[in-house]
Amino acid sequence: MFGRKKEAPTAQDVVDQQAAQAAAQSEALGKGAPTPKRKAQEAARKRPLVPEDRKASKAAERAAIADQRLKMRQAMDTGDEKFLPIRDKGPQKRFARDYVDARFSLGEYLMFGALVFVIISLVVPSTSEQMIYVLGGFWVMFLAVFVDVFILSRKLRKRLTEKFGEVERGTVWYGSMRSLQFRKLRLPKPQVQRGQYPS
Repeated sequence: MFGRKKEAPTAQDVVDQQAAQAAAQSEALGKGAPTPKRKAQEAARKRPLVPEDRKASKAAERAAIADQRLKMRQAMDTGDEKFLPIRDKGPQKRFARDYVDARFSLGEYLMFGALVFVIISLVVPSTSEQMIYVLGGFWVMFLAVFVDVFILSRKLRKRLTEKFGEVERGTVWYGSMRSLQFRKLRLPKPQVQRGQYPS
C-alpha cells in the first residue's frame, strides 16, 4: 500500500560521500579557485605535539644545542656579534670591551697580588713585624686598583656619551669588571692591541 521507506545511509556510505567531496574539492583547487578559509589552513598545518620518533627528535635537538654552543665558543674567540651571549651583545658593549682592552689596567694583576699575599701570609708568621709591611702593601695595591677603576669608569662613560648620545644601563659596570680580569683570560677575547682605542 505505502511505498517502502528509504533506508538510512550506512556509515560506509557517509565516508564514501565525504571522500568524494574531498576529491572534488581538490580537483577544483587551482588557478582562480577561492582561497581556503583560515580554519582549513590551520588544520592542514597542524602537527602532533609529540613527534612519532621521539628518539630521533631528541638526537636532533641535542645536535642543534651542540652546534649553538660551538658557534658561541667560536664567537668568544672572534667577537662575532651574531652568536655572542646576550650579556656581551650590542655596539656599546663592544665599544666598552675595545676601550678596556686597549688600555693598561692595574686591576689585571689584582688576583696575582692577592695570591702572592696569601702565599706570604702562610710563610711569614702573623705576629712578625714583616707581616705589617705585607698587609700594608696589599692595601696600597687594592686602593690603587680602586682609583684606576674609578678613573676608567669616568672616562668610559664620557666616551660612550660622546659616541652614542646616552649610555645603556650596565655598560660602564661591564667595562669596569672586565678591567679586573687578566687580559689573556678575558672572554670574549680582546680584538684590539694595547693603545688601539676605538674611535
